[in-house]
Formats: sequence, C-alpha cells, structure tokens
Amino acid sequence: MSTDSKDDAVFKALANGLRRQILDALKAAPQTTGMLCEQFSQLDRCTVMQHLKVLEDANLILVQREGRERWNYLNALPIQAIHDRWISQYADHAMSVLTALHRGLESPPK
Repeated sequence: MSTDSKDDAVFKALANGLRRQILDALKAAPQTTGMLCEQFSQLDRCTVMQHLKVLEDANLILVQREGRERWNYLNALPIQAIHDRWISQYADHAMSVLTALHRGLESPPK
C-alpha cells in the first residue's frame, strides 16, 4: 500500500467521531471487543465491530486474539506519521507567520 493510501485510510478512520472515541478509550489500556461494546452500549456489537475493522485497516489498532477474546491495542504510530508529514510542517509555517506579525506590531512605525 502506498503512503498516500495509508494516509487516506488514517484520515478516513479519524474523520468519524465515534472511532476517535474508541481510540481515546484504548489510550489508557487495551480492551477486549466486549469491553468496548459495553462502553459504547448505545451501539450494537455489529456496529462496534465495523468501526474496529476500519481502525484495524488503517493500522490504528492492533488486534491480538486470546482464546475467544479479541484484545484491541492502540497503535499511535500512524497518527505520529500524519503529524510529522502534515501537521508539524503547517504548524511551523503558521508560527513563523505569527512571529513575523508579532515583530511587525512591536516595532515602532517609521
């Protein structure tokens, strides 16, 4: 899979608020699918599984099966890659523009 395709899958996965909530739930500790279903009880199990599949396809979660349980672990590396590739570069540019604006406002008029 190309880098652009991987980035697209991550952006697609992160575009949904419920999937971001699932990732937030996994931030503290890995959880079984059953635990996640209990936490998101407003959804049926099938819907939770569909969201987990999107997150897994984007490599945002890693799945380990232990007997009948399916443990879901947060994988933050794709998010870090998005940050490094996109967000940090734009943030650096924005900061340089703000710094120039601040200097311009602080210097006395000529």
